[in-house]
Amino acid sequence: MKINKIGAILCASALILSNTFAFGDTIDSMSTFIKNGKIVTYSDFTEEDDFKKIVPIDHQFNEYQNFAHGYTIKYPNHMYVDVSISPVKTLIYDKEKSIEIYYDNFKGTSSSAASYIGYSNRFLQNTKDHYKEYEDTLHINGMKVHLLKWDRDKLPKVHNDKNHYVSAEIVKNAHEVYTIIIKSAKPFQSYEEYMELIQTFMLIEKKGTPQVHLEQGKVYRGLNDETKAFYEKYFENSKEIQWGIFENTAPKDFGFLKSLEEQLDYTFDFLVLYQSFSSNGFPMEEMNNAYENNRYVELTLQTMYLDGRDNDSVTYDILKGKYDDYFYEYARQAKLFEHPILFRLNNEMNGDWCVYSSYFTSKDPEMFKAVWKYVYNIFKDAGVDNVLWVWNPHDGSFPNFAWNHSLNYYPGDEYVDIIGLTGYNAGTYYPGETWRGFNEIYVPLYEEYDKIFRQPFMVTEFGSNSVGGNKIEWIHEMFDQMKKFERIKVAIWWNGIDWDSQRNPARIYRLDQSPEMINTFRHRLKEYKTTE
Repeated sequence: MKINKIGAILCASALILSNTFAFGDTIDSMSTFIKNGKIVTYSDFTEEDDFKKIVPIDHQFNEYQNFAHGYTIKYPNHMYVDVSISPVKTLIYDKEKSIEIYYDNFKGTSSSAASYIGYSNRFLQNTKDHYKEYEDTLHINGMKVHLLKWDRDKLPKVHNDKNHYVSAEIVKNAHEVYTIIIKSAKPFQSYEEYMELIQTFMLIEKKGTPQVHLEQGKVYRGLNDETKAFYEKYFENSKEIQWGIFENTAPKDFGFLKSLEEQLDYTFDFLVLYQSFSSNGFPMEEMNNAYENNRYVELTLQTMYLDGRDNDSVTYDILKGKYDDYFYEYARQAKLFEHPILFRLNNEMNGDWCVYSSYFTSKDPEMFKAVWKYVYNIFKDAGVDNVLWVWNPHDGSFPNFAWNHSLNYYPGDEYVDIIGLTGYNAGTYYPGETWRGFNEIYVPLYEEYDKIFRQPFMVTEFGSNSVGGNKIEWIHEMFDQMKKFERIKVAIWWNGIDWDSQRNPARIYRLDQSPEMINTFRHRLKEYKTTE
């Protein structure tokens, strides 16, 4: 068994010895049992266990049995099996090819197998970047299967880019679907090349519970003295949450923010600044103004245009090198700033409102991770030593499909310093939305992340709408619960409004909406120390 930063990765055909593997040494005479992410020598398990089995078939193939999701599939026995995010997917791969297997159950939701298939493949509406070669509906082992084959251009910034795709959505019933996505660095030679594998997919009785098996380990990277001291003060050694705010006039101008802080009798150490490709590169003036006013900035860069330009190809164009000059200059300016930056790249990537979501790029989250690593390495090459990298999905995935799960977007401990949490109580202004209490949003999110990640946490942006419930009660619940989250070091209130298409206020997240609200925040913030 080989363990890496992302968790348990198994070479099923290998001679397994002292946590290493010897490629090509097959195990023809015995099965391999995987219990809760570890290889075991027995097959007993309980309903709480995440249990899997690899059975040698012959000198070429193994059979992978996933009991928690109830299926088996045969695969070439030289390939590796990755069960590190077992509730989300199984990954089987080698250098040239990868096989991703997902399970979705939409019972009790508004989605169905039919809507899942249609929505998952909307990326094909972008015919400029995606080339559909084949689509069909057939039956395999008594189940209806939607088969799709497509390509995209090879991306020079992605090592060994797998740009040839086949997906098979296998319908068990109206609300249960299995999806097999095969990606290849080389064109498929024939229909049989992928169908021989897909046709081996069979259902078995479900047993056990899938679990995440990410290995937690601390990663150290070179930071300048000021940034290291900042990290230690606010994230490593801090025993109390520090509060921040998004106020769209700051940090460019502090007039309104300081008047608000006087009303609250509190100084916010952390601000949020948003940027896109429509911005003029690194915001040196705003960053300097923040530093001169003793504030730290969560600098959020979203790789898209906000001025009406076409965003369809942006992610692919980044990985073709068309934005090299932009990122190298951005990194150079970030280094010249010298002071600590919380750098949040492409937040809420698991939401289909973001053009860098895999919803737009072949339902392939590897494209997001490739952009993240590409930008990270540019900063590294430029010697940037004052940036802390904040990875920040949304608390709910939209669409809520397994291939769009937030863990699919995690680039690895090597590339992430701080885990960002974001969940809003959006209220009830829009049909279908419901009022969500703070605990309803953040208790399960915190508990999930606490088990998975080793980095400190911050609530990068959050708030409650005023439409649909008692916002004052929500705020009290937030302050009461936040004290219990030991790993959350910073929480930033998003003090703004989302407007509907007629410019009516739809989601009112402001904390200064009324004197009562101001008084509530002023009273509760007194429970927290400032850093001045």
